[in-house]
Amino acid sequence: MTIRTDQIGFSQRVRLEWFEQTANLVLAGNDKKATTEALQELLKDKVSIGGQAERGNREKIITILLKTWLTPPSGLESLCSEGLELIKRLPQRDHLAIHWGMVMAVYPFWSGVAVQVGRLLRLQGSAAAPHVQRRVREQYGERETVSRAARRVLRTYLDWGVLQESGKKGIYTYGMTLPVEDARLLAWLIESSLHTRANGSIPLKELLDAPSLFPFRIKPIHAEALLAASSRLDMLRHGLDDNLIMLRKPTTKGDAI
Repeated sequence: MTIRTDQIGFSQRVRLEWFEQTANLVLAGNDKKATTEALQELLKDKVSIGGQAERGNREKIITILLKTWLTPPSGLESLCSEGLELIKRLPQRDHLAIHWGMVMAVYPFWSGVAVQVGRLLRLQGSAAAPHVQRRVREQYGERETVSRAARRVLRTYLDWGVLQESGKKGIYTYGMTLPVEDARLLAWLIESSLHTRANGSIPLKELLDAPSLFPFRIKPIHAEALLAASSRLDMLRHGLDDNLIMLRKPTTKGDAI
């Protein structure tokens, strides 16, 4: 798939429970029309109250929700299907990681903001919104739309509880840190992260400590266990202990002969 490194896409403040509701609607077998109508009803008293704009904030939020769990970009259909299965199988405490991973894969801008937040938290234990916005603008361009979208993503992190206010305006610290111990969930989250990278590969050590996954405490895992947990991951061995994890290339008819 082509990584959309210059596009924002995610430019609204979207609550975790709205993603959960969307996933549940899809799991219940609702089509796009029924899901959209249900989300309109859910959000009518929460976003753009009384607004009739064709592309108001409520419609933009619904687009984000649908693109994440019902109509993902080409190449992410299998990731989405397995994410929904994980939501159905795993306890509620693991669902934040699943929503985080799917949003990250569908909207690389989300991951771009998370990378900057994670790096600042690791360096100094806090992340100042102006510093995050400046670093994100360096990647996505000196546009007000970039700063505005970054602010809304940061507010979403706060809403989800993975960041918290420090007591100083615009300065955030670690929120809750969630363990990721289920091997299949870990493999899926790693696959989600790989979809945000232009070359679709990264050394395993670096991946398990990726700043974009700052809300999670990831259980160490061997590359072989990852491959056993996911048929969509592959490995290239570098030296004795440096394994490059990558997205497995789809098998073509020519390959199978």
